[in-house]
Amino acid sequence: MRAARTLAATLTTLLLAFWLALPAAADATTRVQPSLWHVTGPEGEAWLFGSVHVLPPDIDWRTPQIDAAIAAADVFVFEVPRDAATSAHVQQLIAERGYLPEGVQLRDLLHPAMQAKFDAALAASGLPPAQVNQERPWLAGLQILFAQMGKQQFDSQTGADAVLMGVAQADGKPMRYLETIDDQFALLAPDDPALELDQFESSLSDLDDPGAVVGPMVDAWGRGDQAALAGLVKADMEDFPAARKALFDDRNARWVPRIEAMLKEKHSFFIAVGAGHLAGPQGVPALLRKAGYQVDGP
Repeated sequence: MRAARTLAATLTTLLLAFWLALPAAADATTRVQPSLWHVTGPEGEAWLFGSVHVLPPDIDWRTPQIDAAIAAADVFVFEVPRDAATSAHVQQLIAERGYLPEGVQLRDLLHPAMQAKFDAALAASGLPPAQVNQERPWLAGLQILFAQMGKQQFDSQTGADAVLMGVAQADGKPMRYLETIDDQFALLAPDDPALELDQFESSLSDLDDPGAVVGPMVDAWGRGDQAALAGLVKADMEDFPAARKALFDDRNARWVPRIEAMLKEKHSFFIAVGAGHLAGPQGVPALLRKAGYQVDGP
């Protein structure tokens, strides 16, 4: 089930910030040292920071190097916006694409061998079965996982993205985005019902353990261990080559030309994307190096 863990973690982070309110986090107590890259362009420069979208309540990731880059940046770049209009659009997409036809129950769609696992995951979440059974597999999976993460105080509000967006807003610095919420929603809610159900069933064994989903990635990220991050993505998605291509490789390849265009502007950019997008030979730093840019960092 290792592949399901990374797939579930990746899909979870796509919409977590927009429609789930988790408990407030405690004061940060554990200091970590995530990686930071610096890219030099023909006119501008950029810092690349690998974000973790949800974090436990005791993580302090603001190293002096990261704080200096934040202070120097005059434009911040994220995967997608988190404003009120985007949140409203997410709610609309959920209403339109999150529910099964009337009279269809999610449990009845599962293979008989998976129904007991579904019952156990649903019971552990504490969510109303009648509500979850009306949802499409992708939404039900997120609801169950979110409920469990909330119990263990993983928090999107102290995730690196949320903190950085707050800094940019407080300092009056402009924000740009590499994708739209529709781009990400297309990955989250596939058009193929069989694929959607398969992904849900594959993740059922892990839906009662958010530490197993997020923990290893948070640990590697906090150490700045890019080899470990790349290894997690590669090993855990071996059974999902199409998903890896769509969720990581294709998106990275689309982002690089957009970053190259930014580097032609006289700005200092702070670019924060999911940590898995920066690790390994298909990560954004490696692709920028291949394109001829000077990239300093791990």
